[in-house]
Amino acid sequence: MRFSRLFTLALALPLAAAAQQITVSTAASLTDAFKELGPKFEASQPGTTVRFNFAASGVLLQQISQGAPVDVFVSADQDTMDRGAAQKLLDADSRKNFVSNSLVLIEPGKEGTGIKSLQDLTNPKVNKIAIGKPATVPAGRYTQQVLEGAKLWGVLEPKFVQADNVRQVLDYVSRGEAEAGFVYRTDATLLGDKVKIVLTPAGHTPVSYPLAIVSDSKQKAVAQNFINFLFTDAAQQVLSKYGFGKP
Repeated sequence: MRFSRLFTLALALPLAAAAQQITVSTAASLTDAFKELGPKFEASQPGTTVRFNFAASGVLLQQISQGAPVDVFVSADQDTMDRGAAQKLLDADSRKNFVSNSLVLIEPGKEGTGIKSLQDLTNPKVNKIAIGKPATVPAGRYTQQVLEGAKLWGVLEPKFVQADNVRQVLDYVSRGEAEAGFVYRTDATLLGDKVKIVLTPAGHTPVSYPLAIVSDSKQKAVAQNFINFLFTDAAQQVLSKYGFGKP
């Protein structure tokens, strides 16, 4: 009998620990910052672990709508968060604007074509332009707004190489597989001289990141603790280090 009780207790302990785990689905552009913040949050909440799922915001929302076990959703745009709210997938009262960013045009750090303006993208030397897929990648929608406003979207469309997220766009340009690409400033600065920021275009919706607790979360209290942590001075210093601005 005594052995049976100890065995039952041994089985229960891992389950209790697992109960304090949360999953945060977050825009790919936050990858490096959140990988640094994860251990800091866990240190501030003994017995709690946080697991991150990084992808394009639209893809993450699709996963949540299909029942993926997620506790916190962080989007790189308001539109995707609005769609999640309309589908009743998110706790509306928990929604907050988190950080801001900016869209930039980049070219390879070496042997670039010398792009100075959006119009230069029409140059025959620019064969491929990497962009996020507008249907699922917020950076892609910001890019479309910019180029449509400049009357260049239709002209440049044959040159587009559509990527699943901004990090893929960054890879294409840094490897010289595309002569230009649109990413967030925070992504571009990660690679040092491998890419060059040539322009910060205007004409798009401000790049603002909202976050919210997922309605079906089984760990809403811990999820709220994570959100609260992100607004602490310690967390904000890390985000600032990676180039993110105030919301």
